[in-house]
Amino acid sequence: MTPSTNSRLEAVLADLDTEGAALEALVAALDEAGWRTPTPAAGWDIATQVAHLAWTDEVAVAAATDQAAWDAIVIEGMADPTGFVDGQALEGGRVAPAELLARWRVARPALQEALRGYPDGQKMPWFGPPMSATSMGTARFMETWAHGLDVADALGVVTEPTDRIRHVAHIGVRTRNFSFGVNALPPPAEEFRIELRSPSGELWEWGPADAAQRVTGSAYDFCLRVTQRRHRDELDLVAVGPDADRWLDHAQAFAGPPGGGRPPTGAEPPSAEPVDTRDPR
Repeated sequence: MTPSTNSRLEAVLADLDTEGAALEALVAALDEAGWRTPTPAAGWDIATQVAHLAWTDEVAVAAATDQAAWDAIVIEGMADPTGFVDGQALEGGRVAPAELLARWRVARPALQEALRGYPDGQKMPWFGPPMSATSMGTARFMETWAHGLDVADALGVVTEPTDRIRHVAHIGVRTRNFSFGVNALPPPAEEFRIELRSPSGELWEWGPADAAQRVTGSAYDFCLRVTQRRHRDELDLVAVGPDADRWLDHAQAFAGPPGGGRPPTGAEPPSAEPVDTRDPR
């Protein structure tokens, strides 16, 4: 079949490449001690964060190009369904930083090549529902951005939000029903209206204009919420309607069981267990 020439995929991959390069710029010059800096994800240092991204890129390449390799990964994961992903990150983060950085530098362009070569109209297998190449690229952007934020927080670096985060906001909106379901709550029957102000000042909109349930506010803060990188009380988000309000309590753009979220700034983490950081649905 003909490989993809999807312009939307190309736009996603361009943003993913830029986001990956921005994170690489934060870590490339770190010494051994810098790579071992703890991040807000309890139990994960900077090396663990990068190892998770490298491993997940590699697994996505297998999902797109090698059915036998993908099947082997799934079988291995079934032996430890709740700890497999975290275990791969922790193990990968123990190697020498130069080796880890080289691994990630190989994985990123390999993923782009695999997604560009994936046939239009087909979906590749994943840990959640199957995904198109564009959806996979969007998911990888979300993860790169969220884990990059953890690294920046660990280093005390303030990064400037860009409109690239629209990919994260889009996943956050699309995973509304998943967020309810994973918390054993019935998904609302009606659509919500979402109105978010982008970093550049543009208004991003989803859902019918006359919807009774609404979420409005900062797009950046919405992205922080759906990736569970900040506590809801610290964010510029307004919910109208009980279901919309409940959604912001549980919003989750990544796959897996309910994430524990982050405590308010300055508060102690609820536990020392690693957070679930698997890829989004």
